[in-house]
Amino acid sequence: MTPELDFTIERLGECRFPSPMTEGRYLDDSEKILYHCRFDDIRTYIDAGKEPPMLELAGPRQRIFFDPAAIACGIVTCGGLCPGINDVIRAITLSLYHHYGVRKIYGFRYGYEGLVKRLGHTPLELTPTLVNQIGELGGTILASSRGPQNPAEMVDYMAELGVGILFAIGGDGTLKGASAIAAEARRRGLTLSVIGVPKTIDNDISFVQKTFGFETAVAEAHRAIYAAHTEANGARNGIGLVKLMGRDSGFIAAFASLVDSQVNFCLVPEVPFTLDGLLRNLEERLQRRGHAVVVVAEGAGQELLAAHEGRDASGNVRLGDIGLFLRDAINGHFSDRGTECNLKYIDPSYIIRSEPANPHDSGLCLLLGQNAVHAGMSGRSDMVVGVWSHQFTHVPITMATSARKKLDPEGWLWSSVIASTGQPRRIV
Repeated sequence: MTPELDFTIERLGECRFPSPMTEGRYLDDSEKILYHCRFDDIRTYIDAGKEPPMLELAGPRQRIFFDPAAIACGIVTCGGLCPGINDVIRAITLSLYHHYGVRKIYGFRYGYEGLVKRLGHTPLELTPTLVNQIGELGGTILASSRGPQNPAEMVDYMAELGVGILFAIGGDGTLKGASAIAAEARRRGLTLSVIGVPKTIDNDISFVQKTFGFETAVAEAHRAIYAAHTEANGARNGIGLVKLMGRDSGFIAAFASLVDSQVNFCLVPEVPFTLDGLLRNLEERLQRRGHAVVVVAEGAGQELLAAHEGRDASGNVRLGDIGLFLRDAINGHFSDRGTECNLKYIDPSYIIRSEPANPHDSGLCLLLGQNAVHAGMSGRSDMVVGVWSHQFTHVPITMATSARKKLDPEGWLWSSVIASTGQPRRIV
């Protein structure tokens, strides 16, 4: 049986105010969906006399916790850039303003630094007019930063400004920071709702089916792969090498490799490979077909590189550059053998990160933002809004950050990659 899964969402108190929303369908707090979708998994709980784990459905409630006329709300964006951040800012602002009538909405600048008063980052006052066109822009109009700040100072500043709900848009580190803010407010007995909107281009947040920006990243990654394939086809023993995002999880590399079968080797963090094995298989590929395309996620093959000590400002282990390592290793291998090799190396990471969201991601951002607002106004806290089984849900931050979601080397996705690329299941 799966280890105990607790999806209980923190509530700040009784919802005493009628919702000002007059259109649409209200959800009852009892509406949930099953975490498991396989009947055998569900039957295990039933046979043991236990209730299978369920996630609370997101959406508007008939009664809300906060008086919209009496509170201010805040939005903060942290960590690296990702397509769709501005869409989420816009969706939250418009939903607060038009659905609930909230008129004081602060955009805290430069990540959690903006929540520390002494650092002097004056917040923006967000309005429908200000956010109207920002979905057409990449990046974030609030700017961002990495690294933790003192939760006590952040709660002090929000209390001074009368902020009742903080919306934190970010990845694993940001969400852990949001949970620390919620804990500090809880310790003081303050009614502060903290709602996370998971932002990770790598799609590696646990118990969230898909995060915004991921589809845009895969689409843009395919453009780089197409260029690498064209270059490889245009030269004798041509090799296109593309490094993509994916520190711990290879979802972008895997899905981009499935787009149109141009990739011959896909290397991801979840599946170790040896340099000798890769070079041998690459040499065989060139002998058979005369060209090859290699896609590598940034976190793959770290065991092949010199140890890198320390962590970055977000608390992530510093990675070596596997792209440059493979570029030099492949060139050196064929040079040592006196074999011509024409390798083109492409790293589109910052181009992808700075792109505006595509239409599908923009729609996802809109719905995530709206459901985040519904959750905050109903007095929920210390949670993220996500998607599970194609429905919007509430997930405790402790669950969402309990582990990085990873590609299953024995699952359907990796099997599909193997079938598409033709590479060995284990490159050793």
